[in-house]
Parts: sequence; structure tokens; C-alpha cells
Amino acid sequence: MRNLWLVIKREYVTRVRRRAFILATLLTPLGFALFVVIVNAIFSYENDEKQRIAVIDEGDLFNGALADEAGLYFKLTDRPLEELRAENEESGDYSGILVVPPVEDPLKKQFKASYFSPAKLTLDLETAISRKLEKALRKYKITALEIDERQLKALDTEVEIRSSTMAAGAEEQDTSFAGEIGAVIGTAMGFIMYITVFVYGMMVMRSVMEEKTNRIVEVVISSVKPFTLMLGKIIGVGAVGLTQVIAWAILIPGLLFIVALVFGFDPAAAQEVPNAPDVDPDEIQAMTERIISSLATLNWWVIVPAFFIYFLGGYFMYAALFAAVGSAMGDDLGEGQALTIPITIPVILAFYIMIAALRAPNSSLAVWSSMIPLFSPIVMPARLPFDPPWWQVVVSLVIVIVFAIFLVWMSGRIYRIGILNYGKKGTFKDLGKWLFSND
Repeated sequence: MRNLWLVIKREYVTRVRRRAFILATLLTPLGFALFVVIVNAIFSYENDEKQRIAVIDEGDLFNGALADEAGLYFKLTDRPLEELRAENEESGDYSGILVVPPVEDPLKKQFKASYFSPAKLTLDLETAISRKLEKALRKYKITALEIDERQLKALDTEVEIRSSTMAAGAEEQDTSFAGEIGAVIGTAMGFIMYITVFVYGMMVMRSVMEEKTNRIVEVVISSVKPFTLMLGKIIGVGAVGLTQVIAWAILIPGLLFIVALVFGFDPAAAQEVPNAPDVDPDEIQAMTERIISSLATLNWWVIVPAFFIYFLGGYFMYAALFAAVGSAMGDDLGEGQALTIPITIPVILAFYIMIAALRAPNSSLAVWSSMIPLFSPIVMPARLPFDPPWWQVVVSLVIVIVFAIFLVWMSGRIYRIGILNYGKKGTFKDLGKWLFSND
């Protein structure tokens, strides 16, 4: 036990003191804050390009009035097209000429207008012109077809479904947003597991390869058992990753708050939809209360401890496999990539199964995948907010714990021989021999 603690301490201290770790921990939040500033500047940038467009309204679709937009100016004219084109070639007064033909049939869905310009039609300009034509056509058709606009608007109905608990005699609870909230929480937990397995599992593998390449392991093995060394590396690297995540969780929100104060903008404002309709404050308050009520209905007493167990189980499983593969690799990381493919494939498959499980958490695919140990650390956390049967959670947890212990033991047997194997990278056949070897 004392040797295990020494290995964990060594792995943790040496990595935390490295310049690369310190720079990554400090510069990543700074880079994230800079990214937010740049994105906000891009979205707040106002186009300074000014364009004047002559509009020949042959069908009087705009009724003699066409409002300008920012940097976009329209002028209605009755002059012939060829005359305008010839004159504009000399003067260059207009960026383009828009010809709007008469509406032949109000019931027809398609409408074609012509635009003449020396330059190619940009996406922004095309969108602006199309939007103005669509609004004008809507008003024209409502009048031509003698449709009551109030009745037409009444056809658009906002449907809201309020769900509640069904148990007889139980207190009624609003669970309308439980599905959406469950999907968000499940996605977050599954994504955390996905990133953790890849990033820190690969970090364990590189740590093993580094010591093997530098021959440091030959000295360490003389006083520490190979299994203890491998387990210490897994725990030590995991502690380093946890330290970095906690530092980011503190620094990133703090830097975003400072950025908001210095530059005078709300980072969340960049996600707002332009020209969005005003929302009633009472509706916002009611929605907030319903979200809080839905959060209260989630089984947090199961979600939190279960996720913690899945997090540890998943990390130990994949980190042990990466450690075993790292011990079998040679000096060239590229040559040993074939050994990592069988490890990365289950992670990628589990991530896609998790996405499917969010849509149908009780489907056969979701249920059986949450029982498969290499999938369950990513799939089952996504199902937890949807209240899966308790026996499925218990069975899945037991399988994960037992399989994690088995993989750590199995990887330890490979590691004890592979870490001292020099000269060439190991193959799958070699890994099988080392696993059952009694040396």
C-alpha cells in the first residue's frame, strides 16, 4: 500500500509541476475567453457595404413603397430595363436592378423575379431581397384571395403538453420539461465520460510508453511490483486530470465574468435570435418554475452516486487497457496505433448508442447496451434521468464494477511482461501469451 501511494504521489506531483500542464491549465481558459470575445465581435460586426438597387415593380407588388434596410437602399422606378442597364453601365449608380413581374395566379406557389448586376449575387443580399418579396407576396395574396388575416393567423396554434405523475393517490407534479432536462443532463454525463476515457486514457498510455522508452521503469520495477506501478499510474493520472478539470471549472466562469465586465457584453447574448419576438416576463417566470419543478422530480439520489461509480468504473476499465497497450508498444507511437483501435471503437460506438438512447431510453438497444460493460459507462448515465427500472441500474453497476476489476487484473498481467519487452512492439498474439504466462 505504501508503494502504491508513492507511485500515485510521484505521477501526480511530477505531472502537475510540468510546464506543459501549467500552461495548458492556465492558457485553455484564456483561449476560451478570447474565443468568446472574437465570436462576439464577429456577430456584432455591422456590414459597412452600401448597395443601391433599382426596382422595376411591373405588377405593383410593393404598392409604391419599399423600405430600406441597413446598407441596402431601394428605389422604385418605371423606366424600361434596357434603358436602366445602359445608363448604369456608364454611371454605376446602382449595384443591381430587380425586376418584379406581375403575379399571374395567386394560387401558384412559385414566383420568379429577375436580378441584374455586374457582380455576383451574395447570400446576404439574396436573402434580404427574397424576404421582402415574400412579405409583399403574402399581403398581395391575402388581398387577392379575400382571406381574413386574423383567421389565417388563427390556423397557427401553439401546442403545449403538460405531463404529470400518473400514480394514484400521489401528489401531482409537473414533469413537462423532465424529458428535455433529462436529455441535457444525460448528454452532458455521456460526453464527460467520452472525453475522459479518450483524453486521460491516452495520457496513461503515453506515460507508460515514456517511462519504457527512457528505461526509467527498469529502476522503478526493482522496488515496486509491476501491478502496483500500473495501478499507481492510473490513479495518479486520473488525479491530474481531475485537478485540471476543477481548475477549468473555476477559471473559465471567472474569466467569462471579467470579459463581460471589460467588454460590456453578455456572453449568452451571442446566442439570442435577432428580431425575436418579445417574451412576456410572466411566461418566463412560469417556465422557470416549471423547469425547477421538473428538476425536483429527477431521481438525484440515484443519478449522482451512480454517475460517480460509472465514471470511476469506465475510467479504470479503459485506462487499464491503454496502460496494457502502452506497455506493448515500441518507441514509435505510430507503429502501435493498431493496438489502440480495438479500445477506441467501443468508445465511439457507445457515444452513438448514447445519442440513440436519449431518443428512446427504454428501447432494446439502449437497455442491452447499458448492460455491456464497455458501453454502459457512457450509455447508462444518459438513461438515468429517465428513471430506468432499478434492477437494470443495479445489474449494470455490478457488471461495471466486476468487469473493471477484471480488466485491471488482466491488464496488470500484460503490463508486467510488456513493460520490460524491448526491441519491437507487441502483437495481439504476444498480448495473449503474456496474459496467460506464469513468468
